[in-house]
Amino acid sequence: MTTRYTLICEEPVCAYRLRELREKAGLTQSELAERIGVGQRQVSKIEHGDLDNAKIGTIRSYLEAVGGELSLEYMMGDQSMQVA
Repeated sequence: MTTRYTLICEEPVCAYRLRELREKAGLTQSELAERIGVGQRQVSKIEHGDLDNAKIGTIRSYLEAVGGELSLEYMMGDQSMQVA
């Protein structure tokens, strides 16, 4: 079963939630990094809010590794459209 998480927030808060999700999944940064094919430093950067420099595929893999999924939504004013 895939869990849906909504991460609409400021970067430091999102980063904190990502760490919470990883810890809830019982994974260390190193274990998660190995599972998704990146270095531990990349996982740390993501969890510290450096999302602008992370590839979408890496963030997607991160979320899937902790039991979630990535959904991208375009928002403009009161209109929104799911793009992935």
